[in-house]
Amino acid sequence: VPEARVEVAHGQMREKELERVMRDFYHRRFNLLVCTTIVESGIDVPSANTIVIHRADKLGLAQLHQLRGRVGRSHHRAYAYLITPPPKSMTADAKKRLEAIESLEDLGAGFTLATHDLEIRGAGELLGEEQSGQIHEIGFTLYMDLLERAVEALKSGKTPELDRPLDHGAEIDLGLPALLPDDYLPDVHTRLVTYKRIASAADCAELKDLQVEMIDRFGLLPEPTKTLFAVTELKLKVQPYGIKKIEAGPKGGRIVFGEQPNIDHMKLIQLVQSRPKDFKLDQAEGALRFSMDMTDPAKRVDQVSTVVTRLTG
Repeated sequence: VPEARVEVAHGQMREKELERVMRDFYHRRFNLLVCTTIVESGIDVPSANTIVIHRADKLGLAQLHQLRGRVGRSHHRAYAYLITPPPKSMTADAKKRLEAIESLEDLGAGFTLATHDLEIRGAGELLGEEQSGQIHEIGFTLYMDLLERAVEALKSGKTPELDRPLDHGAEIDLGLPALLPDDYLPDVHTRLVTYKRIASAADCAELKDLQVEMIDRFGLLPEPTKTLFAVTELKLKVQPYGIKKIEAGPKGGRIVFGEQPNIDHMKLIQLVQSRPKDFKLDQAEGALRFSMDMTDPAKRVDQVSTVVTRLTG
């Protein structure tokens, strides 16, 4: 490349010499800078429009993001070329890093990139010295759920039950389709995100806001989606009462209690005594069985909700 005027920059150079090289590059006195990753730390050269990163598979995700950001800092279109060996000779983590850096181009990419980095390396100990690796075994989301449960137990003066499975609320099966249909939300990613938002709703008010948002974005809710919201609302409603499972069908159903239900026992006994044909206690399963005509699917959720209200209200 005969027109290339080449200079070199690296961390072993004297400070004044390094400063001279960078100043000359900034003022375009030469047009090709061969350097180490020293340039990743905040150097702003608006005229630089191409970077070639040799052995990109050896660099971390944050390094690649910073190095890529050294070009394209003005109105000129910029190019970042990542040179790597054949895929077979790269590690699995290196491939993930390169895929992550390749896929992110939008605004806010830095935050998403940090999340990818956390997933690839695995976060370290919260209170210890290790900075990477351990959380990779179980995943960041599950780790945060376990950590939150342990912190809440310690705050309330209890000993964290580390072996107890995570409690995701009552299991509710009403024999009705409760889902987001493909023709209502065709995009798989949007559908999965929406499912997660519905399942993660903290209370009924948040669920109602999400319902309004969905109607505004996607149109009126189909019946299976209405049922999904109704079932999730019922799940939130019974959460404080230690109810483990609710099952219902055309002829009735049952409410299964957990080990320590937060139910007024007198209210439960009065309900069974006042309507012995409709309600029965199954002590072997720790459940309340109810018998009634629930053949109309449109009314089944409301009927189950009424039973729960009589039991807990």
